[in-house]
Order: sequence, then structure tokens, then C-alpha cells
Amino acid sequence: MTTSQTVDGARPRGPLSGVLVIDLTHVLNGPFGTALMADLGARVIKIEPPVHGDDTRSNPPYVGGKSLYFACVNRGKESIVLDLKAEEDRAIFLSMVKQADVLTENFRPGVMDRLGFSYEELAKINPRLVYASSSGFGHTGPLATFPAYDTVIQAMSGLMDATGFPGGPPTRVGTSISDLCAGTFMYAGITTALFERERSGKGAHVDIAMFDSTLAFMEHPFMAYAATGEGPERIGNRHPSMAPFDVFQAKDKPFVICCGNDHLFSLLANMLGLHELIDDPLFRTNDDRNRNEAALKTRLEAIFATQDAAHWLSAIHDAGVPVAPLLTVAEAATLEQTKVRNMVVEAGGMKMPGNPIKISGFPDSDRRTAAPDLDQHGASLRAEFGS
Repeated sequence: MTTSQTVDGARPRGPLSGVLVIDLTHVLNGPFGTALMADLGARVIKIEPPVHGDDTRSNPPYVGGKSLYFACVNRGKESIVLDLKAEEDRAIFLSMVKQADVLTENFRPGVMDRLGFSYEELAKINPRLVYASSSGFGHTGPLATFPAYDTVIQAMSGLMDATGFPGGPPTRVGTSISDLCAGTFMYAGITTALFERERSGKGAHVDIAMFDSTLAFMEHPFMAYAATGEGPERIGNRHPSMAPFDVFQAKDKPFVICCGNDHLFSLLANMLGLHELIDDPLFRTNDDRNRNEAALKTRLEAIFATQDAAHWLSAIHDAGVPVAPLLTVAEAATLEQTKVRNMVVEAGGMKMPGNPIKISGFPDSDRRTAAPDLDQHGASLRAEFGS
């Protein structure tokens, strides 16, 4: 592993300090994975195409004239513009590869091969290289070369079909979850391959697909398919196999209750004065409650309608039952819990989500180095890696 070079004097000390990552990824899924590595101490050199750089540099929203979309997943990285079809720039790139621990790319399969930069070719000059590819459908199978964005994958994985309310349309999840799943699995694949390299001395090709990553997160919908041969019906906010486990309407606004077993239901029923429900054949066991979920919800909401949500949140919590307010993003971002866990950080004057990976012995600051301007480190990197 290389000696860590600090970006603007601010690279965090972390378990990945000394790891050099050459990052060819763009847009969201790949950059999210390499941003996790940068947060944990890796040196990440982002290679961008001439003229416009990463597409997301021109995507809103903007803060101070700079894209927050780009900034969130490229903080703490260095930027150099290289034309990988130009001989001089190819030489600089290959010099980087010779020294790198990790190379990441999220082009459509075949693009790196045509450039002469396949895993097989680069492994010849650096056998210890961990080469990570993240694409829509992976590097094998009949869909390997199909183009994909997050919504394409949400649609094809069954996620959209499983999301929404009964009788309503298929619904996209409210964030680019397929991109983020793939970036997370790419991070996991890279760190696993680095661990194996310490034993074998050899690198590996990590092949991540957004489709695979999303399908792996489809636990409950897939259970329905495995049990019945068909996908689940859309059920809105309630849990597919536990009740009461849903959003409930109070006098003023909705809130959430999660009774994951018979004991928790008995605590809730007793607190509400509905002692008779505990031995009612319709609601005695979780299976009973799940079959009669609509009737149970009607009984509960008739009581909840008598008081504001704040009352029920306090009373149900005191009874020992998992309960939660329904927060906006703004409310979640300003929680004291969020602050204590450094889950909103600042980089270059922009607020963004922090890193959920907390490791003892390493600092977790609420400040990060800003995402780089296009080619910000080009001159110094050309001097470092040029012949």
C-alpha cells in the first residue's frame, strides 16, 4: 500500500489510510462507494473526462454555484482530467495503476476492454490490484451490456412493483436506492478483496451489479415469491408479516407503532385498556392479527383519534412498545441523535449525510474536505505520476 498523501492537509486518519484508489466512476453508485473509502482514510484520485468532468457537476441542487449532487459523493477526493484515448494521458494513468491498491470503474461492460484497460491487462502490470466494476447488470449474463440508471433497476428488480398502496400504481422508492445499494456493495467487495490480498498477495476483479444489489435487498418481497411463486401485493406502510406494525392516525397527525411479537402486542393492548384483545381469537397470535390486520387497525385508530400524536408517542413508549413520530427529512437531519452521531457533516460549506461506518480508535469528524474542482489537482498529480 502507498504512503498516504494528504489532500489540502485534511485527509482523515482511518483504517484505509495508505490505500490508493484510482477512481474512474461517475454519477452516483460508484462515487458513493469510493466516498466511503475516502471518509475512512483512503487516498482517492478521481479521473474525469475533459471539458465537463463528471456529469453530476452540472446537476442541481446548487450551493454557492456548485453541485451538491456532485459534492456529496466526491468529498475528500483529488481530481485530475485525463483523456484515456490520448497517449500522454494513458501513460500517466498506467503509472497510477502501477502504484494503486484499488481501481474503480462503472462504465458499461466492454468500455474498459476497448480502451485496453481490462482487469486482465492491468493485472499484468500490477498483480496486487483490486479492480472493482459496478454496472447496471454486471459483467455476465444476457443483460450485461444494457444501459441502466437507478429507476431502470428499481423497475426491473420488482422493487417498484412491491412499493405503494393496494390498488395504487407501482412507486419508485424516494431515493436512488439501487445506486446506493450498489455503491455500498462495491465498498464491501473492495475491502473484502483487500483483506484476501493480505493472505494471498494477489488482487481480484470485484464485479458488482445494481440489479443484483437491489434484488439482495428485496427480502420480504422475495419471501412472498419463494412461498407462493408470485410477487406480493402492494400493502402500503404496514409490515407484510407482523401486526400491528404500521402507520396509525392520531387526532392531529400520523405516527408509527411496531409490535413485532405477542408480548409487545399485550403491552400495547393493556396500555390502551383493550385487555380483551389479548385473548380474542381474531388477535391472539401474530398470525391471527396479520390475517385480521384491517379490523385491528380500525379498533386502534378509533382510540388514537381521541388524542394528539404527542400523547400516544409518550404513553406507548412508556409502555415499552416501539413507537416513532413520522418526521420530515429536515426534522430527521436536526435531531440531537443525528448531531451526536455526526450524520450531518459539512464539506466546502455544504451540508451532506455523514458516514454511518463508525470504527473505534479513529476520529469521525463533522467536517470533511470539500469535493474537488475539476482538475484541481491535475498539475501536482501529473508531476507525481508523470514519467
